[in-house]
Amino acid sequence: MDTATTHYLRLATAKELSLKFHEAVPVTIESLSAALCCTPRNVKFILRKLEEQGFIHWQPGRGRGHHSEMTLLRSVNEALEESFLELMGRGKMKEAIELIGSTEKNDALRERLLNSLNKQMGFHSHAESSSGQDVLRMVRSRRLAELDPAFVYTAFETYLLGQVCSTLITYDAKTGTFLPDLAHMWECNEDQRVWIFYLRKGVRFHHGRVMTSRDVQATLERLRTVDSPFIWLYRDIERTEVVGDYCIRFYLSRPNRFFLNLLSCVSMTILPYDVDVTQQLIGTGPFRINEINETVLIISAFDAYYGIRPHLDRVDIWFVPNLGPYERHYELPGTDRLKLATDDTGSNSVDYPATGCRYMLINFRKAGIHHQLEFRQAMRIVFDPVALVRELGSNRITPANSFLPWKSAEHPWRESSLEDARELLYSSGYQGEKIILAYTVAKDQKEAEWLKQRGASIGLCIELQPFVEFLNVRETSEADLIIAEEVLEDDWQFGMINFFINKRNYFHICLSPDLQSIFYRKMENFLQQNEEQRSVMLNEAEDLLRDNCWILYGCHMNKKALLNQSLFGLHTAEFGFMDISKLWIKNQ
Repeated sequence: MDTATTHYLRLATAKELSLKFHEAVPVTIESLSAALCCTPRNVKFILRKLEEQGFIHWQPGRGRGHHSEMTLLRSVNEALEESFLELMGRGKMKEAIELIGSTEKNDALRERLLNSLNKQMGFHSHAESSSGQDVLRMVRSRRLAELDPAFVYTAFETYLLGQVCSTLITYDAKTGTFLPDLAHMWECNEDQRVWIFYLRKGVRFHHGRVMTSRDVQATLERLRTVDSPFIWLYRDIERTEVVGDYCIRFYLSRPNRFFLNLLSCVSMTILPYDVDVTQQLIGTGPFRINEINETVLIISAFDAYYGIRPHLDRVDIWFVPNLGPYERHYELPGTDRLKLATDDTGSNSVDYPATGCRYMLINFRKAGIHHQLEFRQAMRIVFDPVALVRELGSNRITPANSFLPWKSAEHPWRESSLEDARELLYSSGYQGEKIILAYTVAKDQKEAEWLKQRGASIGLCIELQPFVEFLNVRETSEADLIIAEEVLEDDWQFGMINFFINKRNYFHICLSPDLQSIFYRKMENFLQQNEEQRSVMLNEAEDLLRDNCWILYGCHMNKKALLNQSLFGLHTAEFGFMDISKLWIKNQ
């Protein structure tokens, strides 16, 4: 915010001055000097500027014993709002968003500023400018997480990587088949231990160099070098052989029926061998990164893209931690927002019932009563899926007994009695000790408060541990229970095996080493099985979770997107996000 506004807010909020709105208050130059942390000479200069800009009325004292008087002409809220609008008008989005962060304790002002911010979000066609660019602006209610394909786990970042980078092949969820991408053809020998991929020619990375088979080889080697949590999935690959610039051969130690799935997933996003991805993310996708920092990610259409160039020219994604949900604005999964009218008139609606669910983790790394099966069975009743959907509703569409909605639909549902939970609590030896429940504010606030209330009704003392954005691994180590949500990839079998064996997710972090080894042993030969056999193995793994209450399933979620009717090319990418590479604006 500008200097004049900063000085005015210091004066207006200085308790020792006790200044009042539209009321003259006696002050001294010395007291103003202390409040502004500057010399008396500078105070007079600042006062003159504030009076010129209409912030104050200043009446200097005349003669010995006569105090000067100051009158505030604007309220603190007015000053903040005017400063915010000025910053927005000058295109200073970062400073404007930081100003919103300073209004946490003023809900009414925060709401107004967010409304103003959202008017600047959405789709903008700058046909009147020399560039003639179509720009999409979005806001996220958290910080940007890791964008390294070797380590990425969160849904939004995985989605972003799909807009910036490409894989050898892609998985088509509608047909259950694999389609060419960076590789135009592939083949394997009879026992599926040798695979050959033939690469497209002329595909360029964003820094201009043509992609070759050496980049594919280096991408796989990097997974090993950085000890990626995905590397377990690629352990059957003994070596790779570069056969010219546009052909690469993979040699496996044993047959692998899941091999195509592994080459279509985010971990095998092809990166240039000559660029350090930790310093600069370079891909071959439809968008290239122009700017990335903790406040904003700006991506622009890559004109040399080997596929169809995006209709949008630029996408600005702003990150505003502490941004709560506001239902009048369009939200993509994970609280992305675009400007909408306050009703549904003139908008398109896209529903995306997500594969995955909201659930509760048990922290077996911490000692406590939650290690008793009867206690976890009691918690399963407190976190009853039928009651959760019935009482909280909204985008909680169906009760969950699995990560897979079609499996949950087979369950004979009936609501459990809290009295049964009370008896199980007693049997577990629970004696009223505090149970810490960790959750993220933007997504899980209602569930957390609902659980605390239901627990209290049967004598269960739940203490809430809120986190503004991502759950903090170190701090959640003190929690007994954690509310989480898993949204699986379109290739749901990959999503589930990654959930069970990925060392960086919260499920793995909360399991004891003994429980971890159970899942590793169970999935030992997963990659060698056919699709039906893999489904059986994943069902058995979920049976373990259910029977032992190692996690407690909650509900399946609907990701609803509302977009203005001027938008066309509405296609969902993975996890239910809009595929921004296909969106376009019909100018009115």
